Amino acid sequence: MEKQIQPFDTRAGFQEQLRVCISRARLTLQVFDPDFAIWELGSSEMDGLLRHFLANHGKLALIAHSHAELERHAPRFLRLLRDYSHAIECRRSSPALRLLTDSFCIADQLHLVRRYHSDHFRGEAVYDSAPDTQVCSERFTGIWAESVPGLSADTTGL
Repeated sequence: MEKQIQPFDTRAGFQEQLRVCISRARLTLQVFDPDFAIWELGSSEMDGLLRHFLANHGKLALIAHSHAELERHAPRFLRLLRDYSHAIECRRSSPALRLLTDSFCIADQLHLVRRYHSDHFRGEAVYDSAPDTQVCSERFTGIWAESVPGLSADTTGL
């Protein structure tokens, strides 16, 4: 397939590209955001996309500076975490990394949705391009190595 690039600069544009990226994932999703407040992980549509991905043996790795937003406002995501605890790992970044302000989703090391700063909606989606995911993938690996276990079905009281 030929590489596709889709810039966006609105909440709706970000949400659309995120849904497309997740729907293309088959094996892995690696996601990083300071708090996932605008990701709509608790929406019924996102729940359906993620359940489909996880039911087909996908693995989700999520890192945030704080999971408070998910704990308070995403009960569907918490149920998803309970139902697929074997396939989802949520981690919390170390205090030294709290200055990181970008946000991204990598699917299968091939597709990427990236916001340049988590306070803004400007960003881009790149599909069918492993080279374009490489930098974010390496960053994710580094952040993961410096993060600690976070949100889990056990710690949320589920």
